[in-house]
Order: sequence, then structure tokens, then C-alpha cells
Amino acid sequence: MTTTDIESEQSEQNPEESGSQQQRDQDNESVVEQDPGDDSNYADEDISTLSQAELAEALVVAREQIKEMKDGYLRAKAEMENIRRRSQKEVIAARKFAIEGFAQEVLNVKDSLDQAALVELAGDESDAVVKMKEGLELTLKQLETAMVKFAVVEVEAGPGVKFDPEQHQAISMVPSDEFESNHIVNVMQKGFILKERLLRPAMVVVAS
Repeated sequence: MTTTDIESEQSEQNPEESGSQQQRDQDNESVVEQDPGDDSNYADEDISTLSQAELAEALVVAREQIKEMKDGYLRAKAEMENIRRRSQKEVIAARKFAIEGFAQEVLNVKDSLDQAALVELAGDESDAVVKMKEGLELTLKQLETAMVKFAVVEVEAGPGVKFDPEQHQAISMVPSDEFESNHIVNVMQKGFILKERLLRPAMVVVAS
């Protein structure tokens, strides 16, 4: 009888022992295939088997990880708060200056009405011309009231007012005996402010 026949006969006689041996072989292969560097191998490790040095090292690592996570959370929280504040400011500014473009266009209309209102009547005009003049002045007054209602106000500028580069734009400088240097001599075009934002600087002539 050959060796192969003997092993086959033993396997037939002890089926339970053979199955147990196969299971042990599979377990050994599984152990060999596991990655010894995988942290999951130690996830269920009993801490009672660790030495004090190992426990201390694990505690330091855990504290460091907690600190990193806490720092990351605080940074993310701060960034979200900054984004919220910026968005809130942008919304407020958008609401506050929503009429800026429209207000700038209205200024051109007001300039034309101001120029028309400066025309002096000779006194012998017809009633139609007089009524037209009165209607023009009334329209200008209504426009000014509407502008004030929406916080569009005139820049302070006039003869004798000190030149302010934040609100005035000098188109020329002239010598003057009447006004001090760096003071406005004449206003060529009115300036306006929408709330605290400058819509248009006042165009002025300044004493040199």
C-alpha cells in the first residue's frame, strides 16, 4: 500500500479530524494575509495587555488628535462666522444703496431743471410762459423733496467753504482777494451724497 493510499484511508476514517485540520490551515493563511501595520488590528485590543509606557504613548497620541480636531473645528467655525458677517454686510449695503444708479441718473435731470429755473422772465411774458415757469419750479421742488426722502443730499459747497478733496473736485484755481487760499470761490456743478456714499463731487473753483 502506498503513502497516498494510507493518507486517503486515514481521511476516510477520521472525517471530523480532517475538517478541523482544514479549518486550522485556513485560519493560519488568514493570519498571514493580514497587514500587521493596519490600525484596525488593534481596535479591539484589551488595554489591560498594554504597558504603562504604551498607555502613556497612546494617551499622548489621542490628546494630539483631539487638539487637531478641536483646532479644525474652531477654524471652520470662525470662517463660517466671517462668511456670515460679510454676507450680512453685503445684503445691508445692497439694500442701502439699491437706488445709487437711479439717483445718479436723476442728478442729470436736476441739473437741467436747475439751469432752467435760473432763467429770468422779463415781465411781459404771456400767462402760459408764467405758468410754465411756476410748473418748472414746482417740479424742481418736488424732485428735491423726493431726493431728501431717499437720503440723496447736496454736498456742502459754496463761496468761502474750505475745499474738501473727499467731496469737492477742483476744476481750476484762481487768485482771490476775497477768499482765503484753498477755499471755494465758485461752484460750477453741485455734488450729492447718498447716505454716506459720495454720488458726485461738487465741481468747484478754488482760491490759490
